[in-house]
Amino acid sequence: MIAPTLPGLTPDTTPAEPTSAGAAPPAAGSRAARLALPMSRQVLKEMAAEYGVCLRPVTLRRTDLSTGQTEVIDLPCGTTREDKCSPCAKRARRLRQTQIREGWHRTDEPNPFAPWPASEEQRDLVMLRAHLEFAREEAQRSAQFDQVPGIDQAIAEVEEAIAAEGLRGQVAPPHDGEGSAGGRRKRSTKRRQDTPDLPRKKVEPRTVGQVYTAPDGTQHRPSMWLSLTLDSYGRVLPDGTPVDPDSYDYRRAAWDAVHFARLLDRFWQNLRRCVGWNVQYAGCVEPQRRLAPHAHFAIRGTIPRAVLRQVAAATYHQVWWPPADELVYSLDRLPVWDNDADAWVDPDTREPLTTWADALDLLDADPDAQPVHVVRFGRQVHAEGVTPGTVHAERTIGYITKYITKSAADCHKAETNRQRNHLERLWQQLRVTPCNERCANWLLYGVQPKKAHGRLQAGRCKGKVHQRATLGIGGRRILVSRDWSGKTLADHRADARAWVRRLLGVSTGADDADPVDQGDAPVYAWEMARPDDPDIPPLQHRMLRALSQRAQWKAALRAAQDRAAASSSDVSAVPSDRKESR
Repeated sequence: MIAPTLPGLTPDTTPAEPTSAGAAPPAAGSRAARLALPMSRQVLKEMAAEYGVCLRPVTLRRTDLSTGQTEVIDLPCGTTREDKCSPCAKRARRLRQTQIREGWHRTDEPNPFAPWPASEEQRDLVMLRAHLEFAREEAQRSAQFDQVPGIDQAIAEVEEAIAAEGLRGQVAPPHDGEGSAGGRRKRSTKRRQDTPDLPRKKVEPRTVGQVYTAPDGTQHRPSMWLSLTLDSYGRVLPDGTPVDPDSYDYRRAAWDAVHFARLLDRFWQNLRRCVGWNVQYAGCVEPQRRLAPHAHFAIRGTIPRAVLRQVAAATYHQVWWPPADELVYSLDRLPVWDNDADAWVDPDTREPLTTWADALDLLDADPDAQPVHVVRFGRQVHAEGVTPGTVHAERTIGYITKYITKSAADCHKAETNRQRNHLERLWQQLRVTPCNERCANWLLYGVQPKKAHGRLQAGRCKGKVHQRATLGIGGRRILVSRDWSGKTLADHRADARAWVRRLLGVSTGADDADPVDQGDAPVYAWEMARPDDPDIPPLQHRMLRALSQRAQWKAALRAAQDRAAASSSDVSAVPSDRKESR
């Protein structure tokens, strides 16, 4: 490996052995000299990461059912976290950058085709579902309730057959009361008085932006990138810590972080209704230095900045849950589970806690009830136009995907005691914040969560938002709209493999074969392999083989690129009349 260029040295100068400032090099053969030597296994890991070899592969055992031959195959772990496997995380980041790049400045619709027409088998199943629905209604009307369970069982079987036949979604909601339309709790859709109204247009089925014509007649179709942040919870210093930790609103910060994903979803709904076309986006959610989540998005097409700010100011999300302003119980004094009552009870009075259904009934019966929390955006809404094919566009893609390989808590390292204390206070608040209707933290507020059971542990909910590494960001951090690029991540991976094969002139082999019929007998049997199995080589042996293979692939790819570049330069050197003759 080539040594890096050090300050004060020319590239041709060989640097001396690294020593600390003012210290003499360790004596030869001493313990200090031995410790200064690099570890061979660490060098292997560094070189494997450099060449893109997975550092913690998933080992599978594949058995050919016709010959009985067994082969051990290592698959990449596929993690998106750099602290777990740097090569796989970087590969995932490049894939996301490709996805953003292909969908950002499109000039045509990504999904121009309408769904296929239903087959006769699919139509027959829907008709059978209709007959069963009619029979269920007749059984209820004639008070033949003993027939209803059998009809419901038949309906479930038909719904499974419909899904297996290739139809998306359910024909109708189930009849379990809770999931049906009649069993849902209805809230008023009237907008809040403290929120400005928005114009509402019919959304056109188009996703590409507007074409602009310059005075010289040239046409261009620019796009935008957008940043959305949450409101302030108190003044903060440049390092992100609050000026006054005692007055900093950690409770509102925790609730906003938990429901930030719902707020973003509501923003895109409002924006599409306001501008009148199906706006497409791709972006990432990450924490600011103050540890509050914010989001960066690439938007296809252009929207006036005033409209974006207006929609952000008018967007909100209301959380209609039971009151949770103050803790009724502490982590040192918790409710207890009563097996006889099959409920959580007060540790002193043994009175059962309010059930989830009763708590919502009390909320519905109160005409002056208010949502337990309302989450809004802050005033900082940054929007900027981006021209396709520019350096600014590539730099923006890198900025959007800057932290997607890191956990939320690792995006900004806590280096001072103030930053560590700020992180600790926020996590302590997230620890007791309810994350959903079944969260065990509802016991701290005197309410039994939905479908409560005796295994709940208040303050130790396993929800993602309660983990220190997430900072309350429980949803997906990568947000891509449905019609962004018209491809899934698997499609983008297939495109990358096809590009490499075309460049190398390698046949795609099995990918060119006819698709496998689901009714055919399997050719291979797969099973997970354990590291201590006798036929599994040590991880270092497998990493060395993978490193050699990747080095050969890279060398072959680099040679093919050089040949392609030389060929293109030769063609460009040919006179124009000879090019036409070709």
